[in-house]
Amino acid sequence: MTPKLLFRRLAVAEAITWALLLIGMFLKYVTETTDLGVRVFGMVHGVVFIAYCLVALATWVNQKWSVGVGVLSLVSAVPPLATVLFDRRVEKAGLLEGPWRFARGGEAPSSPPERLLAWLTRNPAMALIVGVVAVIGLTGVALFVGPPASGS
Repeated sequence: MTPKLLFRRLAVAEAITWALLLIGMFLKYVTETTDLGVRVFGMVHGVVFIAYCLVALATWVNQKWSVGVGVLSLVSAVPPLATVLFDRRVEKAGLLEGPWRFARGGEAPSSPPERLLAWLTRNPAMALIVGVVAVIGLTGVALFVGPPASGS
């Protein structure tokens, strides 16, 4: 899977889960019919949000994005549906083209983030395991810290 395809899938998934959470919030706070949507889609969105951010970091390193573009990739996960807009913008600018730079036979990594990405791209099964463990661990931290403070 190319960086472009992986990034796009997570950007779209993040936007979809945001939309589902917004629907759940509408049902809870506007119609006052159920909070099930917030409970279910809040968790789903949180997990996908974390996965998107991890993929955005890997893509940032792989594509040699500037600090501004990289930070914007992460910040785009906060407003609803902005990850899709960001994805379209970087694709149009040609910032998602090419393979994983450090895959077998590719470039030699020169920094710690590049060495980590090289190891992950050269060991896709381990990359999947590391990714799942990272998402679970970060989700656990988020659950321990608790939801964002609310005014009520």
